[in-house]
Amino acid sequence: MAKARPDELVFVPLGGVGEIGMNMAAYGFGPPHARKWIVVDCGVTFGGPNTPGVELVLPDPAFLEENADDILGLVLTHSHEDHYGAVLDLWPAFDRPVYATAFTMAMLSAKRASEGIVEDVVLRQMWVGKPFTLGPFTIEAINVAHSIPESCALLITTPAGRVVHTGDWKLDPHPVGSPPTDIDRFAAIGSDTSGPVALICDSTNALKDGSSPSEDEVAATLEALIAEASHRVAITTFASNVGRVISVARAAHKAGRRVVMSGRAMHRISGIARELGLMEGIEPFLDQDAYKELPRSKVVLLCTGSQGEARAAIARIAREEHPEIALNAGDRVIFSSWAIPGNEREVIDIQNMLIDRGVEVVTQANALVHTTGHPRREELKRLYDLVRPAVLVPVHGEAAHLEAHATLGRQHGIETVVHARNGDMVRLFPEPTLFPGEVRTGELYLDGNILCTPEESGVKGRRRLSFGGHVVVSLCVNSGGQVVAGPEMTMEGLPDVEDDDDSLRDVVRRAITGTLKSIPPKRRSDPELVNTALQRAIRGEVAAYWGRKPNVTVFVHRI
Repeated sequence: MAKARPDELVFVPLGGVGEIGMNMAAYGFGPPHARKWIVVDCGVTFGGPNTPGVELVLPDPAFLEENADDILGLVLTHSHEDHYGAVLDLWPAFDRPVYATAFTMAMLSAKRASEGIVEDVVLRQMWVGKPFTLGPFTIEAINVAHSIPESCALLITTPAGRVVHTGDWKLDPHPVGSPPTDIDRFAAIGSDTSGPVALICDSTNALKDGSSPSEDEVAATLEALIAEASHRVAITTFASNVGRVISVARAAHKAGRRVVMSGRAMHRISGIARELGLMEGIEPFLDQDAYKELPRSKVVLLCTGSQGEARAAIARIAREEHPEIALNAGDRVIFSSWAIPGNEREVIDIQNMLIDRGVEVVTQANALVHTTGHPRREELKRLYDLVRPAVLVPVHGEAAHLEAHATLGRQHGIETVVHARNGDMVRLFPEPTLFPGEVRTGELYLDGNILCTPEESGVKGRRRLSFGGHVVVSLCVNSGGQVVAGPEMTMEGLPDVEDDDDSLRDVVRRAITGTLKSIPPKRRSDPELVNTALQRAIRGEVAAYWGRKPNVTVFVHRI
């Protein structure tokens, strides 16, 4: 008689392991043929130059769809887009509850309302320090310091073993507006010998030595910069960084200035924070229509656009297109943020526009006006000492971050360090084992209002168009092979430069005329033959002249 397989605890990263953003992971418990699953986080990343027209990239939930009947729920660590931004697009199909803190629940509800999303999810509140049960999983939220309120690590307990899933965190002894990381709880987990612990841990800053600066150090810098300014001060930061907003408000009050807020995201998130009692003692902010009424020395403008978004407040101000707000020479703008990779050029362009007008621009390059929400190497080692994991799985990072984290863990004496990537299955307990490429993973694109696979999106065609432009030719031939209408030609995205002898338009015309003349009349009545010949000739002649092959579409109509 075959021996029954023991219950296993497995970890499957579906996004965020091998990349920054798009975080989603599944934990399974039970024998391989009958596991129950919970999902942790459901985030997005942002489209870039290689995905023209695509705003958001989401993790492909195919593996979860295959196991939908055994999924018990989704647990969110916090409400940054890379951890919760895909919930309203992906999760309604599963019809399972979403567990989150009060702030994250409110953020989801506000997101649904602001974006006009019809689909909804069942929200259930979780509280820090109060475990709840989903099937064989007991889950406890543990407070961690990060750059958004109510960020949580998760202690996931099963009969096979325990997991600390850190989410995004840092060991900030003095965060602003929220409690520090619960070091005592992590120490208690490490001291508990009832079962082994696996640490699934943030790797974002694993390449950086030391410890991350505290949020109160940034607050002190902002206070000094506001106090010493002669004229207006404008500050742009992440709208979700409520602690930073509180620091600005306190500094403004101390300097005898009023805070004017501009940007829908700023208003929405600060409103949620006030409703939940996270901004007690902070004077109400003024709306942007009060800006013109305040003396230059009595205002602090808090606005959106720290990532260079073209429609955000600071970009419109820089372009002198904002209906209510203007900045003048001698004013000061503080970028209390850093650019997410891919946004650098847009941010620099805004800064340059401001500098050209005599506005002083302060960034992290010349003052401590921003700090990370993620742990550096000394903080990682401190967590290892607290939790005492038997297994370490680095997550939340690109390959360089994950490898640096893995090396650090091994050097610190962690018994088993697993090098996982999206789509791998990691058996955590018993007998930690990596099964590479075990499950299907991938990406979905949110393209306008359409959610589609990369293959369905047409992005490859857009990239080709952006590189080679497009030539469209249309003509009509009759049964005798005579051209009775056209050819008509349109060119988009090709250089329109004339030299002494020729233009690219002339080259295309000659390619069309020469090709049609070269085809015997009887064969010109074959639309497919004419189409193929014209495409080949136009691409070849343009490539010889320009050095690039355009996209060519030919319509041959037989009448």
